Amino acid sequence: MSEQIRVRFAPSPTGPFHIGGARSALFNWLLARKYPEGKFILRIEDTDRVRSSKESEENIKEALKWLGLTWDEGVDVGGEYGPYHQMERLDIYKKYAQKLLDEGKAYYCYCTEEEIAKERETLMKENKMPIYQGHCRNLTQEQIAKYKAEGRKPTIRFRTPENQTVEFDDMVRGHMEFDSNGIGDFVIVKADGIPVYNFAVVIDDALMKISHVVRAEEHLSNTPRQVVIYHALGFKVPIFAHISLILGKDHSKMSKRHGATSVEQYKNLGYLPEALVNFLALLGWSPQDEKEIFSLDELIKVFSMDHVAKNPAVFDIDKLNWLNAQYMKKLSPEKITMMAIPHLVEKGYLKTAVPTEEMAKLVRFTEIIRDHLSYGAQFLDFADLYFNDNILVTDDEMKKTLNDETVPSVIELFKQKLDTIDGFDAVHIQPIFKQITKELKISGKKVYMPLRITITGQMHGPDLAGIIEVLGHDRVLKRIQKTMPTL
Repeated sequence: MSEQIRVRFAPSPTGPFHIGGARSALFNWLLARKYPEGKFILRIEDTDRVRSSKESEENIKEALKWLGLTWDEGVDVGGEYGPYHQMERLDIYKKYAQKLLDEGKAYYCYCTEEEIAKERETLMKENKMPIYQGHCRNLTQEQIAKYKAEGRKPTIRFRTPENQTVEFDDMVRGHMEFDSNGIGDFVIVKADGIPVYNFAVVIDDALMKISHVVRAEEHLSNTPRQVVIYHALGFKVPIFAHISLILGKDHSKMSKRHGATSVEQYKNLGYLPEALVNFLALLGWSPQDEKEIFSLDELIKVFSMDHVAKNPAVFDIDKLNWLNAQYMKKLSPEKITMMAIPHLVEKGYLKTAVPTEEMAKLVRFTEIIRDHLSYGAQFLDFADLYFNDNILVTDDEMKKTLNDETVPSVIELFKQKLDTIDGFDAVHIQPIFKQITKELKISGKKVYMPLRITITGQMHGPDLAGIIEVLGHDRVLKRIQKTMPTL
């Protein structure tokens, strides 16, 4: 591309950083990084003074850094087009609002919220489009004086041109056209002097020389209003790209009922940033081959807006878990253990300080269960195997297994052999099971199953020989005695 690529991510700091926002940020970041001179700008849209908070802003910035999506200009970094908080740009918005007023492209509206709501209700009852009917479009000086005397504080409305086609090109959806008569005159500055989103975003994007606006599909309906403002102010219209919504597996809009929805939640659950970025890239974008695992550098090389789909993307947690498991396999057992420790501390399995000898055993335990882990917090699913010697057998099927007539012989022979092995590790423990099957002339299942139940309280799980090694001789016998007190 001949022009410099300048994209921005402009979140509102009104809550935890949503996974959908992270996907939008990623697509913008990848588009910027594809070009040597590309720039990724972070701007904060904090005009919602009720819901915006510094805490939410910090959450967004920390999440972006954790994902590896650093920005070239914007908050905390600076740049020649700042400031990068909207509430610090009010004088700029005021200047351009006045320009529109002076040119007759905007006007003061004295209608109250109650009057607007009543008008909308009437229009909807008549099956008409609920757009402002232009009551204040051509007020006389007498009418304005009357409203002022009543103490009404006006908003500023944009005077939308009538009988025109509003059009723009979208990198995802192609050429788009809208009838200006369906837009109506809309508010650009509220009565308190704070600009509305559609006005502020145009001013910011134009003055910051944003070349491409990549954002969620839900902003598509805002775009015609923004385009008419671009034209009214003589600004160049950027290239738009409206990426699809993210849906849950039931194809409804992703929400808390589908599980974690914020980046921070996934971070706290022990997902890896590389895996989450990889997963987010595949939400709505398809690589040209069947490859699914990409590093950030690989994504930069292969990512293209040409392969971003119009159709909604489905957030498949099983796919994310699979991807994260692939990345976790590259980590050392020590690293995975460190990821698990905060969760073990939180649940009371560990104190904050872990003795060196205990840490070595815990790392060895991690080695044994690592192929069963998709994310860090999943370690808790196996924590009782290691920490809890109070084995309880309550399941009817397990009780039936332990009541088999061969079980006492299996347990007794196992204890004997455990006392005579040369080294207490999985390599020396594993052959014991086969030895018992041969000596008692019974199936492997009749050996493995009662031993697994008495030692772990489960019928299935990680490598039994490894679990026995980590627990140690005394704890294994203690568990068997607890489960089978008569033996």
